[in-house]
Amino acid sequence: MGDRRKAWLGLSRVTGVGPVRTRSLLDHFGSVQRIWEATSGELLASGLDLKSVRALDETRSALDLDEEWARLIKLGFELITWDDQQYPDHLREIPAAPPVLYLWGDLAPKDRWAVAMVGTRGMTAYGHAVAEEIAYALASRGITIVSGLARGIDAVAHRAALDAGGRTLAVLGSGLDQMYPPEHRGLAKRIASSGAVISDYPLGTQPESGNFPPRNRIISGLSRVVVVIEAGESSGALITAGFAAEQGRDVFAVPGEIHSPKSRGTNRLIRDGAFPLLSAEDVMEALNLELALHQEAVQRSLPANETERQLLEALSEEPVHIDALGAEIQLPASEVAAALALLELKGQVRQVGGMHYVLTRERGPFYSVD
Repeated sequence: MGDRRKAWLGLSRVTGVGPVRTRSLLDHFGSVQRIWEATSGELLASGLDLKSVRALDETRSALDLDEEWARLIKLGFELITWDDQQYPDHLREIPAAPPVLYLWGDLAPKDRWAVAMVGTRGMTAYGHAVAEEIAYALASRGITIVSGLARGIDAVAHRAALDAGGRTLAVLGSGLDQMYPPEHRGLAKRIASSGAVISDYPLGTQPESGNFPPRNRIISGLSRVVVVIEAGESSGALITAGFAAEQGRDVFAVPGEIHSPKSRGTNRLIRDGAFPLLSAEDVMEALNLELALHQEAVQRSLPANETERQLLEALSEEPVHIDALGAEIQLPASEVAAALALLELKGQVRQVGGMHYVLTRERGPFYSVD
């Protein structure tokens, strides 16, 4: 497992090899270790472009994986990948889901019930009050609050969730060792103690302006609902709302005074189809927890037959090829493939490339959100 994680760590540092190229490489090579160890010729034969091959070669030459891994652990961080059961289910579903997440803190099963709260850095007193009220109300009912640790609305939402005794996740536009803004280091520490600080950027990545729009897809991707509290016409919060709409998330916006520059973005969102947010109950209704309870009960009824049971017992977080599974449970390839297809539909297993399969995160009993 250690070599696999180190290979993921190395691949995450290769400029130009993002989610799409990583998925293509996995489909071709079957495992991240084989990608990392492949020759330049093998990489070119897989379809990787020359510029990316050179970038991968340069990274391998310059990077000491053991040293980099030791630095990650020493700082108290960890790394989770597409291969891992603890990789967030909702994030996995989005286009261009990040292959690697750097994590300070812990993810929890109840983080599946997450609401993103975003807004302008230059908030008004109205925006501050609404963000605090909504975040506190949701967190006190077991809903995880997701935001970006920025000044303004983000920080208010994080603090209100913590004050309510709830969980909150902060997604950075920099490496975890390059906390931004610097005055929020204390807040980040509080978040890590009862939630998580997350980044898909490697250690050492500076908080450059171009990093923040892409990270917004992770904020919305981790969430079931996105709430925009207050936003001007060019606010980054509108980018998050755009990602949310593309990802099929419900978007709520807080109505504001029509002459206020800080409410032009949210008012426009409502005009264009976002739900107006009038209270925390609006969000609770959108989460539809009664339906979720039913879905969890269905999940607990699996597996449906002996073949599924055998496959679930044979699988773990380590990828296993379909042929090896068939050999282990001594069943024809056609029967194994059909059972795996059904288990994928039920969300119990997933394919990670090259006909290799892993278990999805174990679900356990449904927890209370009240």
